[in-house]
Amino acid sequence: MIQALLPYPHIDPVLVQLGPLAIRWYALSYIAGIVLAWWGIVRVLRLKALWAHPPFNGRPPAGEDDIGDLVVWATFGVIIGGRLGWVLIYGIILCSVTPDYGGFCTGLPMDFLYHPIRIIAAWEGGMSFHGGLLGVVIATWLFCRRRKLKMLPIADLVAAFAPIGLFFGRIANFINGELWGRPTDVPWAMIFPRGGNIPRHPSQLYEAALEGILLLVIMQVALRVFRANERPGLLSAIFFLGYGTFRFIVEWFREPDSQFIGPISMGMALSIPVWLGAGLLFWVAYRKPAAR
Repeated sequence: MIQALLPYPHIDPVLVQLGPLAIRWYALSYIAGIVLAWWGIVRVLRLKALWAHPPFNGRPPAGEDDIGDLVVWATFGVIIGGRLGWVLIYGIILCSVTPDYGGFCTGLPMDFLYHPIRIIAAWEGGMSFHGGLLGVVIATWLFCRRRKLKMLPIADLVAAFAPIGLFFGRIANFINGELWGRPTDVPWAMIFPRGGNIPRHPSQLYEAALEGILLLVIMQVALRVFRANERPGLLSAIFFLGYGTFRFIVEWFREPDSQFIGPISMGMALSIPVWLGAGLLFWVAYRKPAAR
């Protein structure tokens, strides 16, 4: 039996069980990410120096009450988008291409046809970041349209604190012992309970460090030091570029969901539209000279 040099910390995915009600770390990670991002955005709105120059001229792009309401819209967006994205990308596309993938695809995707309730059964597990990202974008667009707010400055505020949610989400993946890494002999390798009897990269922690901590630092420096908010769309572009790049890098260490083309995994392939979105946002942000 091969032993990992670092023991995997066995943590029950269920924090508290109250009869049929189970409070899971995964659910708490969503709550923590949303609440801390909400707190961070409100704090930034109170920094008058960030909004003193054009195009804001002393008026932040939204009020604190607006952000409180946006949190509700974004929460629905991330849950609905994340679940539907998982069903489409993994439950249908992946399982159609590789129906024998690790026993995961047993009965899928036809089971969605015969038991449509499984499409919304997020409590069974299965959320896609890319689907959640699209869901938040749509929710933010609908919210701004309803409130007659400018979309890009609001999206920039969301992007500046989105890495907090990514950090907690990846920590929850680690606690659940899912989305483990490829086999390796590095000193910090671990044996995951459902990952076979071989040491693997703790790729969830790599993602938490890169997509969460490092990307949050980059976003805050861009906002607070370089005032990237004064070019609407720029913070969103930096977030898209950073996430797509870090996800692509970690895919070399993470056990791929499926090979897309040759060595390119599904996760790598999904970074391509994220990069394209970043390019479009950079163009929008820099198409006009900075306002003075």
